Amino acid sequence: MERDVLVVGESLIDIVKGADGSRTEYAGGSAANVAVALARLGRPVRFATSYADDAHGALIVAHLEKAGVRLASDPAAVARTSTALATIGADGAAHYDFDLEWRLNPVEGDEQPLVVHTCSLGAVLAPGADDVLALVTRLRDVATISYDVNARPAITGTGADVVERVERVASVSDLVKASDEDLTALYPDLDNVAAARHLLGLGPAAVVVTRGSEGATWVGAAGEIEVASLPVEVADTIGAGDTFGAALVDALWERGRLGAEQREALRELTAAEIAEVLDHAARAAAVTVSRPGADPPYRHELEG
Repeated sequence: MERDVLVVGESLIDIVKGADGSRTEYAGGSAANVAVALARLGRPVRFATSYADDAHGALIVAHLEKAGVRLASDPAAVARTSTALATIGADGAAHYDFDLEWRLNPVEGDEQPLVVHTCSLGAVLAPGADDVLALVTRLRDVATISYDVNARPAITGTGADVVERVERVASVSDLVKASDEDLTALYPDLDNVAAARHLLGLGPAAVVVTRGSEGATWVGAAGEIEVASLPVEVADTIGAGDTFGAALVDALWERGRLGAEQREALRELTAAEIAEVLDHAARAAAVTVSRPGADPPYRHELEG
């Protein structure tokens, strides 16, 4: 059987409030966005998440099914489907107010994923975060662990407790992604590269720092490798970071650097290979920011 990616984390509905006062609902959530992005890129995806049997949950079901994402656990772990009110600024950046509950039912079966990806609130918000950590720790023996910090201080707050939760997940991960805003929230006394090197010291093969329109930097054994963002007319930034993270996984998959058996090979990527991986992620993210909501590209949109 072909090995797949197991994505673990929250699903929710983005209620997007436009500058003109309009309100539009999109299925989203950091982990759900990654699952859909990888599925649209042609990767087999299972998703462990939670949502309720309500109108918002039905939107998520339809979104996941259309992309071909399979469920890895019973999502009925919460009483209501979570929402995020996203207010779009003049620059297209989204600012969020959350109504969220996070729990995770057990992931059953003996399937051995090639990679496990977790992220954002699902990795740090109690009570589900403890189950996420136990799951990724158990699967580390067979899979690459990918972790997108995607901090949400409005929900989790900041300070030592949050940093400790982030670092617990980073310490069992192979690939960590964090935005410049994430690192500033977690480590206000460190510059971004110093913060990335601190996380690198916990054990990952690489830490990738994204800086929006200013590009991204891979920090690892090969040094600091940078890529520029692509110029694009921004609709909004919803899902851009999630798409970038999904495309990182996709590019490493293409190069045969995923799975626990490839852990050392991941550390040994050359600077040229890393630049190609980052470029692929940047091109994918550019597509997402060019259209409303978390609407990641399909494989054919990145080819040619």
